Amino acid sequence: MTHQNRTVWCLTIALILLVAVQPVLPGWAVNMIAMSLSNGLVVLGLMVIMRAGLVSFGHGLYFGLGGYGTALGAVFLGITDAFVLVLLGIIASTFVGFVLSFMIARYRGIFFALLNLAFSMLLFGILVNSIVLGSTDGFSVPVPSYFGYVPSSAETRVSFLLYGMICLLVYVSTLAVHRYLNSTMGYIGEAIRENEVRVDYLGASVKQAIMVKYIISAILAGMGGACTVLLIGHVTPEDTVYWTRSGEFVFVAILSGTGNVAAPFIGSAMFELVRTYALQYAPEVWQMLLGATLLLVIMFLPSGLWSLIRSNDRKREQT
Repeated sequence: MTHQNRTVWCLTIALILLVAVQPVLPGWAVNMIAMSLSNGLVVLGLMVIMRAGLVSFGHGLYFGLGGYGTALGAVFLGITDAFVLVLLGIIASTFVGFVLSFMIARYRGIFFALLNLAFSMLLFGILVNSIVLGSTDGFSVPVPSYFGYVPSSAETRVSFLLYGMICLLVYVSTLAVHRYLNSTMGYIGEAIRENEVRVDYLGASVKQAIMVKYIISAILAGMGGACTVLLIGHVTPEDTVYWTRSGEFVFVAILSGTGNVAAPFIGSAMFELVRTYALQYAPEVWQMLLGATLLLVIMFLPSGLWSLIRSNDRKREQT
């Protein structure tokens, strides 16, 4: 079995297991898994551009656009269907990502990272000063329907339908990114990271390749933001577009590594797990514990958590 086919099979098995165990898991575990998957979509988007040697410190911009696009559709447009609301969030993040990609694709290194941060903080300033959108308090989002079915009040907000929808969106998105990264356009990203000038000499458009990656990244971040808002039922500027939120995504991207499309979700689950228990048992120093975790990963696993799985695979192949 090839590496590509094995990844597809593993993702399919993971989807079946996640959906199958939902009824027997406690509510907090279901919520944590759903949140990890939603945030993992944003980290997956970061992984796409990191494969080209680029890092964004402002992907909270697209996370927030997806969240606010969904929330505005529910509150101001009266749309109730969850799939349509997620689509609105994706459209909002895709449109802005497409427009900004023409300018941002020209920059590299720290300039690329900080320009994204600047746009993210610009949106934060607009949202904070918007009385209609609730300013710093944000506003609540009603429970969505699913093809006309409205969950009863007895069900928790993270119903089986919402949980299943998130699992399905993650599965389809991850397969699509996996297919893209193993295509010619995907491999060009790795070539750009190694030697951008040589890629240009070979006739490939570096700017176009980066623009495509950036737009894909914006789509995934918007989808993650839309799912998160539906999970929480509330949206605020600080929880979506503020720089600390963008920093969390970069944190998880470094923690997980870029070796496989499954890595962002493993890293996101680890991050949520460490943060949950750190907040419970050491609320005054939980941020220090997160920092120590990242420091240990950088020191002993410079390629991220995924390198542990890769090393085990190599050992099995040798034996």
